[in-house]
Amino acid sequence: MLVLFGFLLTIVVYGIAKGFYQRSPILILSPLIICPVILIALLTVFHISFATYDKGGHLLSLMLQPATVAFAVPMYKYRAIIKTYVAELVVSVTGGAIVAILTSVGASALMGMDSQITTSLAPRSITTPMAINVAQVLGGDPAMTAVFVIVTGVLGVVLTSSVLKWTSIERPVTRGMMLGITAHGTGTSRAYEMGALEGAVASLAMIFMGLITTVAAPLLVPFCFYVLG
Repeated sequence: MLVLFGFLLTIVVYGIAKGFYQRSPILILSPLIICPVILIALLTVFHISFATYDKGGHLLSLMLQPATVAFAVPMYKYRAIIKTYVAELVVSVTGGAIVAILTSVGASALMGMDSQITTSLAPRSITTPMAINVAQVLGGDPAMTAVFVIVTGVLGVVLTSSVLKWTSIERPVTRGMMLGITAHGTGTSRAYEMGALEGAVASLAMIFMGLITTVAAPLLVPFCFYVLG
């Protein structure tokens, strides 16, 4: 029964949070924010240890592996868009991935964080399934990486939405690419609210961002450590 407890609790809380968000699509009510807060509150109030919760909760983590493989579906579905905008996708996403890694490691070094936090922070700008795999390769803590990914997604949507609003950028491809690069899954969800093309491009940008970071991070992070001493 304990094995199912954490699993079912997470599903139920997420379902409730998603229902509220669909009725009132305000960022602060996003399931990414509300679900963890409610779960932490429930575990604290009822004095349930994380170890007890994780007996079932970790089953959801196991689903991240097949979720990574499933990213092939949108790549096939939107293959025509890839052919049309392949140059923009490759250049923009490659630049975004490199900047994200370098700024993460640089900021971490400036704040005097230890190497494990730095390696956990490095893949913060890609979607959770890929970020966790990259963190493990780098020697980081997947749990910390998951938190950094959520924070990046939420802040990315807020800041990018503000930029899009004040700069009056109307081109769907640009809007989608900005959200996909800066806010991965959360940004892609926001992009679909803007339009089908924005959502499709954001989805592709998110996937390309993950693929490029997976290749670049194991090379760039050790190089940064070497340069920074």
